[in-house]
Amino acid sequence: MKKAIIYIHGKGGNYLEAEQYKKNCPGFEIYGIDFNDYLPWSVQNEFIEFYNDVQKNYDKIVIIANSIGAYLAMHSLQKCKFEKALFISPILDMEQLILDMMKWANISEKELAAKGEIQTDFGEVLSWEYLCFVRENPIIWNVKTEILYAEHDKLTSRKTIDEFVNSHDAHLTIKKNGEHWFHTDEQIEFLNQWMKNVLNKK
Repeated sequence: MKKAIIYIHGKGGNYLEAEQYKKNCPGFEIYGIDFNDYLPWSVQNEFIEFYNDVQKNYDKIVIIANSIGAYLAMHSLQKCKFEKALFISPILDMEQLILDMMKWANISEKELAAKGEIQTDFGEVLSWEYLCFVRENPIIWNVKTEILYAEHDKLTSRKTIDEFVNSHDAHLTIKKNGEHWFHTDEQIEFLNQWMKNVLNKK
């Protein structure tokens, strides 16, 4: 049986990150999607075309997605067939994240609607178009999903994670004392071991 992994990076990442996961995925060919735009309506067709090209040559496909890559994957590829999904520090509820960032920046929906876009002090651009798009395009995700979540993730709350797990075929692993970005040697080792374990899980 020929098996492949499609990897979708997070913001600021790149498709070459897939290479570092090869050692965790024996028996799989791994392909990273090369993209630089994080708007769901911009990447959707690109993601679908990439999936279609890969799935022609493989019997089984797994998706690994990091941070906002998980949201983009769920939006763009929700009608595609995957054996399972592995999400690392995933953004699972984009509407809630946008609303949280509006609260951090002390911006009301009325103000955002009037201005269209607002640059925040913490480096993110808030977009009324994006918020409306998310609300108008709900996601139906029916893929068996393994989630690696850090205890101190500031972008996705534990409440959001638990709600997703309780309403989907999903299993949660929590990294104690971890942050949204897995970057220390100890965090990366934990991530690598988690990936090996869940890939082999039935």
